[in-house]
Amino acid sequence: MYKWIQRKIHFKKLMNEKTEISAHFVSSELKENVNFIESIIQESSDIIFRSFDIGINQEVKAFLVAVEGLFDQTAIHENVIKPLMNLDCGSRDLLDCLDHLDKELISLSSIKKELTMDKSIEFLLKGDPVLFINGINKAFILGARAWEMRGIEEPVTETVIRGPREGFVETLRTNTAMLRRKIHHPKLRIEQTVIGKMSSTDIAIVYLDGIVNPEILKEVKKRLRKINIDAVLESGYIEEFIQDAPYSIFPTVSNTERPDVVAARLLEGRVAIMVDGTTTVLMVPYLMMESFQSPEDYYSRPYYVSLVRSLRLIGFLLSTLAPAAYVAFHDYHKEIFPTELLITIASSREGVPFPIFIEVILMLVSFEWLHEAGIRMPRPVGQAVSIVGALVLGESAVNAGLVSAPTVIVVALTAITGFLVTPLYDVTALLRIFYLVAAEILGVYGIMCVLAFFLLHVASLRSFGIPYTAPWFPITWSGWKDFVVRVPLRNLTRRPEDLRVLNEVRQNSEQGPNNLNPNERGKGR
Repeated sequence: MYKWIQRKIHFKKLMNEKTEISAHFVSSELKENVNFIESIIQESSDIIFRSFDIGINQEVKAFLVAVEGLFDQTAIHENVIKPLMNLDCGSRDLLDCLDHLDKELISLSSIKKELTMDKSIEFLLKGDPVLFINGINKAFILGARAWEMRGIEEPVTETVIRGPREGFVETLRTNTAMLRRKIHHPKLRIEQTVIGKMSSTDIAIVYLDGIVNPEILKEVKKRLRKINIDAVLESGYIEEFIQDAPYSIFPTVSNTERPDVVAARLLEGRVAIMVDGTTTVLMVPYLMMESFQSPEDYYSRPYYVSLVRSLRLIGFLLSTLAPAAYVAFHDYHKEIFPTELLITIASSREGVPFPIFIEVILMLVSFEWLHEAGIRMPRPVGQAVSIVGALVLGESAVNAGLVSAPTVIVVALTAITGFLVTPLYDVTALLRIFYLVAAEILGVYGIMCVLAFFLLHVASLRSFGIPYTAPWFPITWSGWKDFVVRVPLRNLTRRPEDLRVLNEVRQNSEQGPNNLNPNERGKGR
């Protein structure tokens, strides 16, 4: 009881301190403002304090505070400090002249006036230098953010043979600018908000006005407003809070590091969520069929693309069902194997001390270890460990009689096909285990029971009100033009029907995409 009372008192103090900061207005006394900032910042070595005199005759005192490494020192010195120190207002009152410095004296692109200390400190900690002038009860927020950033490079996880070689970086404004380069249209909306009580992370909601479904956009904003957390360090934090089925193994929010993918999804009527400090952009709604698509599918000819998509789908089924089917056929349904193959499997398992279920589990776990080690280690070393480790481990295990050669082949085929659908890789690994356990208990009947359960589960999922399994359930025949088979782009005249967008017309097949009739753009089917 005593500890609970102490916690309540501590919480009350924190709330009082927060209220006090929020209610503290900028004072016209320079010393009072300086003391207040020093009391909040305390002994932070990266905070720069600079006092100087304004005017040729050194008539007014000024104080500049900034975070080292987060602002452009040259711009501040050349465009703020030097002009103010050499200021000559002539016959005008100096304070009256300084009150309008954002319009007349300083040549920075962005200057804001703030009346409260809490907002001033918030801008300060985000990188904007703050200027206080004695006799003026306003803080001038100087838009001079600048820091070291990584150059634009191709995303490692989404490489393509044909297409753009650029990916998002960790700076929000750079990422939004990359989208503007892709979509030169005034209807592209970028709304910014802040999430995180302590991190104050900038979040951008991006959509195309006039295309996106207003109900989906409203739901996105509603879910984002409900997030109440100390810090958002990566977009994965946002994803867990806004997804429809938090306890499902299937993702209902997609992510990408490629600007061309985000631009294409926005043009289809989706909403993108960009988080400052990360390269990964979230997109909703998310349909399961998107996992089997690649950005390169729209840069290549449709015939080969349709073949590759079919191979991805088959590979996904093989990766999840092959180990379980191998165990079920071996333990319960040996009659399925041809006689010669059954004799080969039996002879290869001679001397293996483990049941086939344990044998497959050991190989799958070993592969996941190699996969994780290859990711976490430095790239050149990781590739060598993955390749050499798999070869040496597999061959040594077979020679030592710990596993059979057919088991190694099955697990290797499972591992290779698992990388064909990278957005669902974690789902594939989990499904593999569920099917394998069911196959050991009930054979093929167990696999069918688990498969039916997951089919029903996937069919019940929604992503922001849109069926997760569209267009194959519920069936929308127009969506099959860009499902397993991709028809030529000239035939994709409308946006996905399942997204229920405002403007369904993507191109007019009669007039061509560049000669759309404006009177037809807003019409539906």
